[in-house]
Amino acid sequence: MDILSLLSDPAAWAALLTLIALEVVLGIDNLIFIAILSNKLPPEQQEKARKIGLLLALVMRIGLLLLIGWLVTLQTPLFDLGLSGSPNAYGEPSFETAFSGRDLILLAGGLFLLWKATREIHHNMEPHAPDRDMRDGPATQATLTFGSAIVQIIALDMVFSIDSILTAVGMTDDIPIMVTAVVITVGIMLFAANPLARFIEHNPTLVMLALAFLVMIGLVLIADGFGFHVPKGYIYAAMGFSVAVELLNMFQRRRSASGASGEG
Repeated sequence: MDILSLLSDPAAWAALLTLIALEVVLGIDNLIFIAILSNKLPPEQQEKARKIGLLLALVMRIGLLLLIGWLVTLQTPLFDLGLSGSPNAYGEPSFETAFSGRDLILLAGGLFLLWKATREIHHNMEPHAPDRDMRDGPATQATLTFGSAIVQIIALDMVFSIDSILTAVGMTDDIPIMVTAVVITVGIMLFAANPLARFIEHNPTLVMLALAFLVMIGLVLIADGFGFHVPKGYIYAAMGFSVAVELLNMFQRRRSASGASGEG
């Protein structure tokens, strides 16, 4: 289908809007990771790291779309351990041990996300741990080098990009629609990256909540790699509910603080 036909096709516009909404939701994971990671850098490097990370995500996703034939082959099993779980209520194995390239990438990404989020939680719980002690070096809050941050962002960009593009492929066969949706989505993420990072940085309790989300996302990626598919709607509903409760807590704390200062 050519571009003019797509522009005049209501179904194409519906597919585009649906894809944009879906890609924005799927991109939340990526955006949270980039926000937390970039906040570990010196202030003058943070915005640059966010932009580079998201632009790399854009390049990676468009590149994967152009290699769509190869990407689909990632779903072909490479080997089978023959240890699938007992059948569930639908007569399907409760988990699978026939691993495809996509499964291995999801497993590696999930394990990396678990390691990174757990490490950051430890750092937040133990702010004076030896690897955070700066008494023998320059006084700075930065705990990560720019190059290390970019490498970690690229690694997770690859995992999230493959998951995102495979989802898009399941919804439409038109490459121009998928490319347009990806470009618009990354543009939205670029616009939201700095406000989100500042909001997380200025509200320490949200940092822990965001890290907890990353732990959950890592576990979901690992489960998906083993063939146990958790509906995304459940995950994002839980995340949305948790954020709503934390925002109410923040509002209550600010009301209490302003009330105490007014009495003083």
